[in-house]
Amino acid sequence: MRHRIAIPDWISIQRPSLAVLIDPDKASGPTWHERLRVLRDCAPHVIFLGGSTMMQAHLSRVITDLRGVYDGEIWLFPGSGYQLASEADGVLLLSMISSRNPDLLIGRQVDAAPLIRDMSLPTLSTGYMLVDGGRPTSVSYMSQTLPIPSDKPGIAVATALAGEMLGLQSIYLEAGSGAHHPVPVDMIERCRANVSVPIITGGGLRTVEEIIARYDAGANVCVVGSLIEDNPQALVDLVIHTQERALS
Repeated sequence: MRHRIAIPDWISIQRPSLAVLIDPDKASGPTWHERLRVLRDCAPHVIFLGGSTMMQAHLSRVITDLRGVYDGEIWLFPGSGYQLASEADGVLLLSMISSRNPDLLIGRQVDAAPLIRDMSLPTLSTGYMLVDGGRPTSVSYMSQTLPIPSDKPGIAVATALAGEMLGLQSIYLEAGSGAHHPVPVDMIERCRANVSVPIITGGGLRTVEEIIARYDAGANVCVVGSLIEDNPQALVDLVIHTQERALS
């Protein structure tokens, strides 16, 4: 069985995309139903599904809920090899290239690869780079890794270059869920000037202005999670402005 490596439609160098990250552990109750209503009426380009812990094994149920309101693609953003489900459209195969932990660079991927193949899930190989967002996050705690200092864009550029040279299909600059500050604009600009693969960024993005600034800096996909959990209606403005940015 030959595995399919994907370059999905939602990621493009030519136009910006908006992704909504959904933590399955928070996909229940009245707030979840409100988010589903908003996703039905105002769809982002793609949904990422996953979390740093995922204490509840109900990925398939969450995907079923989303399929009822959302026609776009749902890609897994796994925090571990347990966060896999054949009902998804694909999986971001993450290698934490900002880390020196071999388990996060290749170990967990080796464990997950046969499962991903058997589920026939397309993969997008992604160099995952944790950037200091001004506070400890679940990602830094669970991975036990040090983030790249936010005032050291040169380190980020060298890391992103190495990822591209190793054949990774995209670079993910991540400040972490609930970060005080998103990935700096100048870091994104310098990475964009040095790599040709698409750049994804997320963590700490709270306003339309912050997101537009990162599109202008060269990010191809901006990811929002906590913002939509706290204020689902914020998705309406984000989708509208992303569409306007794509047409400008």
